[in-house]
Amino acid sequence: MPAPTFQYLPQFYVTQRITMMVNRYEIREVNPDGSEGRMFALAQQKRLAMREQVTFFADEGKTQPLFGFRARQALDLAASYDITAADGTVLGSFQKDFGASLLRSSFHLHAPGLEAYGQERNQAVALIRRFVDIPVAFHFDFTDRATGAPVLTSERQFSLRDRYTVTVPDQRVDFRLAASVAVGMDALMQR
Repeated sequence: MPAPTFQYLPQFYVTQRITMMVNRYEIREVNPDGSEGRMFALAQQKRLAMREQVTFFADEGKTQPLFGFRARQALDLAASYDITAADGTVLGSFQKDFGASLLRSSFHLHAPGLEAYGQERNQAVALIRRFVDIPVAFHFDFTDRATGAPVLTSERQFSLRDRYTVTVPDQRVDFRLAASVAVGMDALMQR
């Protein structure tokens, strides 16, 4: 599978596949009719790792790394995650806002020329999720800190496995940032 040649993608799907030792996330195109298109990235997260790290690959064989993210330090409640290209170039970062996340999960997104803040869209759903372990649909909205304009949304579909529709209305958001944040939020929300 060839590496993607684009940096901006207005919409894509993220689907989690649970396996014995790793969480796999498939990143797929959205076809014109809204169905899932080809897979163009596969992310893998090792379970029980001391320091969170997820690598995105171009192929099922995991021979061609594309990008990824990694926690700056182990076991930090308000951990920061650096998002890097395959060559190690830092593309940006995201960080959980621990205090605000007690009632409604919240994240900061940083990239060159962009500072955004994201929260769960619905406060009631956020509270229910903290006390009831059932699969509920929840959504995140990221907005530009300076203008309040929408930057990225991640909407979980109601299903037993995690499936998200990620929409990126802001062309300043590199696809690799959007995919990393979408997968990172899912991985962090499961703790």
